[in-house]
Amino acid sequence: MLVELMILNLVIMLCCWLWATFNHRVGIVDVAWSACLALNILLTASLTDVAPLPIRLFIGICSGIWFLRLSAHLFRRYLAEQQEDRRYANMRQAMGKFQHMGFLLFFIFQAGLVILFFLPMWALLTTAEQDWRTDYPLVLAIAVVILVVAFIGETIADQQLYAFKQQPEHHGLTMDQGLWRYSRHPNYFFEWIHWFAYPILGLAAGLYVLWVYPVLMWLFLYYITGIP
Repeated sequence: MLVELMILNLVIMLCCWLWATFNHRVGIVDVAWSACLALNILLTASLTDVAPLPIRLFIGICSGIWFLRLSAHLFRRYLAEQQEDRRYANMRQAMGKFQHMGFLLFFIFQAGLVILFFLPMWALLTTAEQDWRTDYPLVLAIAVVILVVAFIGETIADQQLYAFKQQPEHHGLTMDQGLWRYSRHPNYFFEWIHWFAYPILGLAAGLYVLWVYPVLMWLFLYYITGIP
């Protein structure tokens, strides 16, 4: 099923690349990335019955809602923007006449990143029920608390940013107020905290390798994604 999901992600990203090629708005890739993650999670959680039911419900519902909310927020921001995100505008300028091919490779790369960051959920969903410790409900409860707290914090911070940007007098200014000030500068705090839910849950299934993901996400948020 993982191969089928990879193909699905690639098709979606190629369609978004065509859209971005015609309207010069590459920011749609952010929406597609989070939407693909949500789709991968929902499909896998609903079509596999390997892991214990509470694990499947947690990942399918809680993680699915997390990325659906993120994609909805990014899409709302995409629609509200009057010009291309400066990150992608700079990329377009740097690539010059090779921008179409460059962005094609960029969108394909994003399809690969979807799978990379979906692997923790995949590992949890495909670990057989007999391989889970009997005390997994305890770590599941901890994971739920982490994700719920992160979800509430991220939602409030994102709404504060959206309201800030809707004020004409704030055009061109950087938001440094409210909860956003602490959640997004410098490391997207609540987004990062959310990624601790999976390795903590993985403790009950022997998936210790999942601890690499909070580190990996921090590196992406701090050094690659950038501070909006």
